[in-house]
Amino acid sequence: MPHELERFRQLLLDLGRERGDALAVEGDTERFTYKQVLAEVWLRAKALSAHPPGVLALALDNGPELLFWDLAALVSERACVIVPTFFSKAQVHHCIEQCGASLVLCQPVWEGVFSQLGFVQQESFWTRDLAAPVVLPAGTAKVTYTSGSTGTPKGVCLGADAMLRVAHELELASRPTEPQRYLAVLPLGVLLENLGVYAALMAGARVLLYPQAQLGMGGASQVDFKRLLGAIALSGAQSLILVPQLLMGLVTAIERGLMKVGPLRFVAVGGARVSPGLLARAEAIGLPVFEGYGLSECASVVALNRPGAMRRGSVGRPLPHVQVRIAEDGEVLVSGSVLLGYLGEAPASSAWWATGDLGYFDDDGYLYLDGRKKHQFITSFGRNVNPEWVEAELTQSGVIAQAFVHGEGLPRNLALLWPLDPGASDEAIEQAVQRSNATLPDYARVHAWRRLPGPLTAGENTLTANGRPRREAILQRYHTLLSDIQL
Repeated sequence: MPHELERFRQLLLDLGRERGDALAVEGDTERFTYKQVLAEVWLRAKALSAHPPGVLALALDNGPELLFWDLAALVSERACVIVPTFFSKAQVHHCIEQCGASLVLCQPVWEGVFSQLGFVQQESFWTRDLAAPVVLPAGTAKVTYTSGSTGTPKGVCLGADAMLRVAHELELASRPTEPQRYLAVLPLGVLLENLGVYAALMAGARVLLYPQAQLGMGGASQVDFKRLLGAIALSGAQSLILVPQLLMGLVTAIERGLMKVGPLRFVAVGGARVSPGLLARAEAIGLPVFEGYGLSECASVVALNRPGAMRRGSVGRPLPHVQVRIAEDGEVLVSGSVLLGYLGEAPASSAWWATGDLGYFDDDGYLYLDGRKKHQFITSFGRNVNPEWVEAELTQSGVIAQAFVHGEGLPRNLALLWPLDPGASDEAIEQAVQRSNATLPDYARVHAWRRLPGPLTAGENTLTANGRPRREAILQRYHTLLSDIQL
């Protein structure tokens, strides 16, 4: 058994013995103590052992049941995939076929999909016999899916040790603030959230794990902010993990007096670039925000700001279990915690993982990111622009919810925009664009823009699973809208 996994199993046993009566997991209708969590997990591990070896797929909403089965698969060393709740039916089909799952637990809404894939219901599970089982890299504990740039995301195979090291470092990072109530905002199919929950359990905290709809989370990018902010306030959460768009909603609500910082002690943010201006706003209202950086191929978090070691605008220093260096062309390279391989491809062999992100270190070892290497465009004046930089300034203005910036080979930079308030006037959007432009050099400014006819969504394949723009798909879908802009 991998060393970190053995340590985690022992930790669960210790918590069950030493903090047995303390509340560990709270769902929408049920609460479980650490002693009960231990019993629930081991009961499910026993149930899994009655089935032949194979990949377990969990197509369930956030809640104690999903967590218990996930932990049961982990401690019993059965490879597991948590199917993101925001995947389309086609993506679920791709995910299940690619990973070769033979055992499934799912919500009723997905039963038709699994029936079409040859699964039959057997007690609590949906099962199938595979003529030729998919061969996973040795030691695979979890298959997680990258957001990707197409409708068929790639399956990343990770070992238990790699994931649990990250969870342990997250727990250490938040330890100075001693958070005792962790609210899982993102779906557990997002690796960062999955490991955030593990970290909270390692700390002996209480995990608040509610259905996504109860939090106002309708998918990769559809959010009912009123419901989400109400849930955060009512939960008494002391720590949580957010993506930048959710952080902006939280900061704006606090600024407007709609809610208070309250008991929040540790708010980690990642998944996309965060505007320094938004971080400054969070600091001004006393919201303890810590930006980090990671990717699925490196078992999620690679670097993180933390109490006592924070530099605004950076993504923090690398975690102790990884090494990070910058290649000659500015690309961030990571070693020490990388994937075992992609599904359907040869096992990963290089000691250093090329992240595809551009970045640099300051003299104190803090890592700064300049965006994705492949997304950088060159204007007709020969200037390099990373659109993520400009988009972050636009979307964190408090007016614009989504932004797509394009300027490859053009004399002017163009943007497609969707406002936070669909009823916002063009004048309000233009003022927000001008305020953002004031923070940018002339070559990176938005010179012309158009309002999108509707929000970008994962369902329409214009957003990735974690809410980033699918650039080629957007260019194709809105070619006419962009072409009508006079250059």
